[in-house]
Amino acid sequence: MTDIRPPLDIAALLKQHAGRNYELHAAHVNPANVKTLRTIGFDRCYVRAEGPYLWDVEGTKYLDLLSGYGVFSLGRNHPDVRKVLADFLNAEYPSLVKMEAPLLSGLLAEELKKRMPNQLDMVFFTNSGTEGVETAIKYAKCATGKPVILHCQKAFHGLTYGALSLNGDESFREGFGPFMPDCVKIPFNDLEALEKELRKGNVAGFVVEPVQGKGVNLPSPGYLRDAAALCRKHGALFIDDEVQAGMGRTGKFLAIEHDGDVDPDIVVLSKALSGGFVPVGAVLCKKWIHDKVFSSMSRSVVHSATFSQGNFAMAAGLAALDVIDRYGLIKNAEVMGNRIGEAVKAMIPRYEFLKEVRWRGLMMGIEFGSPKSLTLKAAWTMIHGMDKSLFPQVAIMPLLDKHHIITQVAGHQVDVVKLLPPLVITEDDAQWFLKSFEDVLAQMHKFPGPAWDVLSDIGRMVVTNRAR
Repeated sequence: MTDIRPPLDIAALLKQHAGRNYELHAAHVNPANVKTLRTIGFDRCYVRAEGPYLWDVEGTKYLDLLSGYGVFSLGRNHPDVRKVLADFLNAEYPSLVKMEAPLLSGLLAEELKKRMPNQLDMVFFTNSGTEGVETAIKYAKCATGKPVILHCQKAFHGLTYGALSLNGDESFREGFGPFMPDCVKIPFNDLEALEKELRKGNVAGFVVEPVQGKGVNLPSPGYLRDAAALCRKHGALFIDDEVQAGMGRTGKFLAIEHDGDVDPDIVVLSKALSGGFVPVGAVLCKKWIHDKVFSSMSRSVVHSATFSQGNFAMAAGLAALDVIDRYGLIKNAEVMGNRIGEAVKAMIPRYEFLKEVRWRGLMMGIEFGSPKSLTLKAAWTMIHGMDKSLFPQVAIMPLLDKHHIITQVAGHQVDVVKLLPPLVITEDDAQWFLKSFEDVLAQMHKFPGPAWDVLSDIGRMVVTNRAR
């Protein structure tokens, strides 16, 4: 018997349930995360998005300097990408036929290859960055016949099992061991430590972020170039994880290009590749690596995924690349990143808590440090005694609550506020942040004060919950 109910009206559904986000998530999805968001005052319900802005259910406008962990580099709901996707849906074009070679994935692969700094011949499409890292692990082991994968301290390459085995942050790993064997952690930015492991002759590949997402740690000049050369010398693959730093975010298409003539064997992309409309990633590699993996007709699908090369994702990827090119977003990332970075750097002499600012384009970490004056040092010591990850909230919470700007802590047990603004931000947006951030800094340097009272309350709550 046919159900005579009318079809789903998604707009009506969104309107009917507006504001129920945290109630529903507490009941059905992730109550621990709901508690965390409510504790730090991030329990907003957003109902509209455009460019670098969000609006909540009450109509308040926010500047989003987190951009979905870098997914929305084009801003949200970019009209040009939306039009391409609407046109594609209206074309009623087939997708995921499987027993075919899809047209759009071939076109997107061709476009991505054009943008590489070296010759990378073959492309495999994934659904996420972590799937891309899993692909790179398989490729490295198959191509070299060696067991060991090197990764860096403080690295983040995803949370699936293989990628988690390469995670340099124990807070993500706790409770999930034992991990994949033959994964060796070395210090970031340390060529001597890298060569020491490579000399053992058992390394399949070295996976590294050209800018570490956790902490926004930058490599020394020449580190990436020399690391790639060392890998080649010792028969290991150099794997460049550009999931967060790539796609123009740092002022170049790949962040690795800042280090001059680097020759990666594998590049992993994701996040911004679709403009934020659909999950998609890409792994580019040299032909000899591909030929080792897909070595015969019987092995032509030895590595695959059900949703790989879905045409909706491929259309989004082509549209995103077109927008980046036509609107000059890579140059804007460089200009606006330098604009914000230099302005924050100029604040350092005026504010004791402000230690350093690190940036490449629009990937930025603002680090706090212990102050000199006794009163502020007491505040610093008190908060760090409660929880080593808590201090940046004294900036992040008022940025959101008072100034309606979304930022985040750059990792566990670091005193770093992280910015990943959309590449479409303007001078007005930069001024919005800079004026707001300086106001927050001024309040932070008034101890005791309202900002510290709130943080102390949160700290006591954290300590109490930990003791339970």
